[in-house]
Amino acid sequence: MLKQILSKLPRKSQKSDTLDSAGIDSGNHTSNSGNGVQCTNIGNSISSRLSVVKRVSSAVFPASIMAGVETVEPNLPFKDVSNPQKQNLFISKLNLCCEVSDFSDPDKTTAEQDLKRQTLIELVDFVSSGSAKFIEPAIAAMCKMCAINLFRVFPPKYRSNSTSGEAEDEEPMFDPAWSNLQLVYDLLLRFISYSSLDAKLAKKYVDHSFILRLLDLFESEDPREKDCLKTILHRIYGKFMVHRPFVRKAVSNIIYHFVFETERHNGIAELLEIFGSIISGFATPLKEEHKMFLWRALIPLHKPKSVGVYHQQLAYCVVQFIDKDPKLANSVIKGLLKYWPVTNSQKELMFISELEEILEMTSMAEFQKIMVPLFRRIACCLNSSHYQVAERAHLLWNNEHILNLISHNRQVIFPLIFPALERNSQNHWNQAVLNLTQNIRKMFSEMDEELVLACQRKLEEENSQLSEAAEKRKLTWERLENAAGFKPAAANIIPPVKPAACPVAC
Repeated sequence: MLKQILSKLPRKSQKSDTLDSAGIDSGNHTSNSGNGVQCTNIGNSISSRLSVVKRVSSAVFPASIMAGVETVEPNLPFKDVSNPQKQNLFISKLNLCCEVSDFSDPDKTTAEQDLKRQTLIELVDFVSSGSAKFIEPAIAAMCKMCAINLFRVFPPKYRSNSTSGEAEDEEPMFDPAWSNLQLVYDLLLRFISYSSLDAKLAKKYVDHSFILRLLDLFESEDPREKDCLKTILHRIYGKFMVHRPFVRKAVSNIIYHFVFETERHNGIAELLEIFGSIISGFATPLKEEHKMFLWRALIPLHKPKSVGVYHQQLAYCVVQFIDKDPKLANSVIKGLLKYWPVTNSQKELMFISELEEILEMTSMAEFQKIMVPLFRRIACCLNSSHYQVAERAHLLWNNEHILNLISHNRQVIFPLIFPALERNSQNHWNQAVLNLTQNIRKMFSEMDEELVLACQRKLEEENSQLSEAAEKRKLTWERLENAAGFKPAAANIIPPVKPAACPVAC
């Protein structure tokens, strides 16, 4: 009876099966065709094996895909093996490159590093030749090798945000292992771009987990690595249509985390550059999902102090959206006004430049919806004590399309702008700004002299009313001061009443 009960209990799985299910070598250190995609470990130290486990822990590569694949000596050149054996040699060479080398000491070069570098060069040449159609084990081995070499966790970035987050003033940091990483990135790019690569088969390994780890690499501070990542992610987006919604959602989440939580990320400019190309390919009419990305991700990206690092790419994305749907101009301008800087003049200059690009694409109907709050803000810019902001705001009138919008709506816009021009002509300290103010006043007079005179009279009346109100306030304060200065006779002072004793003992 006891034996029957024990026989029904599940048996404990072997340790090797557990490791194989995670895509990690569980046997010896050399490649074994029967135990799945395994890497050739040159070193024998336990620490190197643990580092490999840490770097590939996010990706799972099934062990069954290598069943029946013959092992080939990885040091053989491709030209010395027959065409049927080249796929197996390709896998063997990929396994050889799975060992992660230490490049922290630039003076230290080992035979293993040289062998790995030469093997990567051979792999790049083989993929570039375009002479093979990759089977599933080869695709899995490629993804595993890239995962082991590329996917890593970057140390925290301890840089001050006190300088408005302008990262251009900081020296870029270059990865000492770039000579190795560059070859891996080049191999991955050529592999993804390979014309004969079966996307339906490859999507099993270039999956959501793989894409998320690629996106994590945009935190790298090496500009060369981010440039490679930018190209590879764009190719993945174009090659694997099934992953496109996931890529858009994942990038949106990165932007949300950056804008609303940390304001720290090294790859926002590169991600926006990719999305600029993606947005230009959106079909019209735009889907609601795409509009939500504009409202919830792109417009809030104007908020962080470090907007100068990625503003050029951000403005391009915004303009691409308006080009697809001009009705979005109203929402975009409202968003700009919401996040308009108060004390950051350099950021204000960027906003004015972006505003000009948007207004160039804005229709008359959309302009009329937003022109009142917009020109109230522009009037404040015209009066800015920072001469570059004031000068840049005046130069909006040099744009023919914007001038045409103003001309057709001058009955509303002139009264909003005229007081600012008048204050400039009387008080502004910069001569260039004074000259621009006089030019705009002259332009207004030529456009509609009667309206200018009416605005002048209205401004004089308002100034007169303000002067009268100021005089009344002055007289009121004088009367209050005189009343406060009057001291009553001592006999008339009523002594303070003492509080009665509490009848109840406390």
